[in-house]
Amino acid sequence: MKNKTGTATTEFPPRLHAIFARDTNDAVIFRRGPSKRVCTFHWDRATDTFTKGQWLKGRIYERRSDISPDGSHISYFAMNGKWSSEPKGSWTAVSRTPWLKALDLYGKGDCWNGGGLFSDNNTIEIFAHSSREHFEIRRTSRLKIGHSNFSSQIYGNECPGIYYHRLIRDGWSVDQTNELGRWHHESSFHKKCGDELSLQKIAHSQLDSGDGKGCYWDEHVLTDNKHNFLKILPDWEWAEVEGETLVYSEHGKLYRTTPTNLLNDVEPNLLRDFQSDIFEEIIAPY
Repeated sequence: MKNKTGTATTEFPPRLHAIFARDTNDAVIFRRGPSKRVCTFHWDRATDTFTKGQWLKGRIYERRSDISPDGSHISYFAMNGKWSSEPKGSWTAVSRTPWLKALDLYGKGDCWNGGGLFSDNNTIEIFAHSSREHFEIRRTSRLKIGHSNFSSQIYGNECPGIYYHRLIRDGWSVDQTNELGRWHHESSFHKKCGDELSLQKIAHSQLDSGDGKGCYWDEHVLTDNKHNFLKILPDWEWAEVEGETLVYSEHGKLYRTTPTNLLNDVEPNLLRDFQSDIFEEIIAPY
């Protein structure tokens, strides 16, 4: 594969990011790859079955997205760069899980902030702390709309302004924030997995993060409850604690394991391989 200059480029496996509904076994998965193609999936965590949603030719900022507590709706921030279009090239939308067809559509016109979080099943708070606010294009859902800066003075703007707030809401505890350089910050969080172990999530905000990573990326470590490292997991791009099990994505595949199996190098349970999915036109059923 070559880029526009004719230089060979490396192909990377798709990147996966899941968000759990707080009150049900539903989850939404954002599958990115190639870089300007994103597909959504519904994940029934009770049965580990998956339903494909829709593809977008563009970029969905998964860290500025969310799923409602009952799993019925998703919100997402997207950009396709068509700056003369009605949404002005970027937008925040609310849709039915796992589809992308917007019930509510708010144009943005840039990628500075945007996105939002569900405060409950009936209300979504849109990230509005920006020089260019959202403008309403379509509103057909029953949801109430609020506007919030999501403590941007604490967590910053853009992806961390929503993502870190969502992690804390969903049970992750803040450990510390470090400045590793002028353009590289990391914030660490942890969530208990059983009585004695925890999963640590180290969220990076880095301008030059290297090939195959965006400027926002995560790494993970299994620790004891005194934060001593037990196993470093550098290839886990996304991970979440589910009861006493761990679910994670690595190299375009979604897995489930337990801390004991992980420490003993037992093969994890492969839930789905997303590498073979390719772009297709899918019409939402509404």
